[in-house]
Amino acid sequence: MKVLVLNGPNLNMLGIREPGIYGSETYDSLIEKISDYACERGVLTEFFQSNHEGALVDRIQQAYFDKVDGIVFNPGAYTHTSIALLDALNAVKIPCVEVHISDVTTREDFRQKSYIRQACKASVIGHGTNGYLEAIDILLDK
Repeated sequence: MKVLVLNGPNLNMLGIREPGIYGSETYDSLIEKISDYACERGVLTEFFQSNHEGALVDRIQQAYFDKVDGIVFNPGAYTHTSIALLDALNAVKIPCVEVHISDVTTREDFRQKSYIRQACKASVIGHGTNGYLEAIDILLDK
């Protein structure tokens, strides 16, 4: 199984950005943690992070041509604003699990709406960075 782990804006700032909300784990250590976990389960992982919505749309579309079997996606703030990401996920029809490190359901009102959720088979919310590992397991369970 090949899984694309896709991260949106500001995820590259993990460990720096609001550690009280997102923890002190760095983006590099997150990638290593996911890689190790996936490797133990026989899952090939690719990683992509961008602060730019169009780049994320392009990578989702490319995943179709790369024959990716699943997407683990933390769209960051684009969760609450991007119909373009929803449309891209709907277009490729690759199973996707939405991940959020913090519990967005208990945060500001504007964080309550997820546009991409309707294109995802599941959401893992508020489980810290371990949510990425749970998302891989969800994709393996198909």
